[in-house]
Amino acid sequence: MPRSKWFAAAGTAAALAVLAVPAAAHAAPAPTTAALASSSAVTTLYYDDTRARGWEAAITAGVASWNANASTVKLAKVRPGTRAEIQIVATNGWPQATLGPVRPGGRARVELGNLAVTEGHDKTRIAAHEIGHNLGLPDTKPGPCSQLMSGSSAGISCKNAVPNATERARVESAYATRAATHPQREGRLLVDAP
Repeated sequence: MPRSKWFAAAGTAAALAVLAVPAAAHAAPAPTTAALASSSAVTTLYYDDTRARGWEAAITAGVASWNANASTVKLAKVRPGTRAEIQIVATNGWPQATLGPVRPGGRARVELGNLAVTEGHDKTRIAAHEIGHNLGLPDTKPGPCSQLMSGSSAGISCKNAVPNATERARVESAYATRAATHPQREGRLLVDAP
């Protein structure tokens, strides 16, 4: 067989061999939910707590709890000259917050009510709970102490400021896709009085 015909025949055989392999053998495995979350951009929301005197340590701990338990959204203190999506203030009433999920460029509010502290509720739990509302979680009252969003219904002895698996999954899902394409879905104010 002449050399040019041999190369043509070998090339055709190689092409047929590639075509004969099932497409599934060449396809990459489907990405897992965790892989999708880790490959998507993290949404960063900025908060301003300059009007929450006396709550600084509780806010820092509440933010740290969410940052340790959510991979698709991160909370950061506002930088000078920029606008915060979350305004955190101290009040004399009951805690309340805007129901989110708040998005970059959006606006949400957290009111850390001193009346709840006077009643004996834990400041860090209050801060983490109210931020949870901004991230899209409604109240789950009544509920056990293991549910962060059970709020005051868990009683004054409850100090848990960590979202449970269901709460984490709901926030992860809310921020798993590009934030700019999804408007804030709620916006109503939730008051956490017993």
